[in-house]
Amino acid sequence: MNERVAIIAIVVEKGGDVNRLNDILHDYRECIIGRMGIPYEKRGISLISIAVDGPSDKISALSGKLGMVDGITAKAVYSKLPE
Repeated sequence: MNERVAIIAIVVEKGGDVNRLNDILHDYRECIIGRMGIPYEKRGISLISIAVDGPSDKISALSGKLGMVDGITAKAVYSKLPE
């Protein structure tokens, strides 16, 4: 299996569906190493980084599902560690 380590960067706009965001993260909890969230009140957004370790297709699916949630943008950056 193609195991990877990655960071998923998430921007939550004001009014973003954070309940759906948390439900998705809960569904993928076995891949999550840790998360950090920073509210940026000046701009009315929150910035979240999620460190993940798992199959690349699962990480891609997680990032894609997050990006489809209203008011949320998500992008994954993969490490160059050997597979």
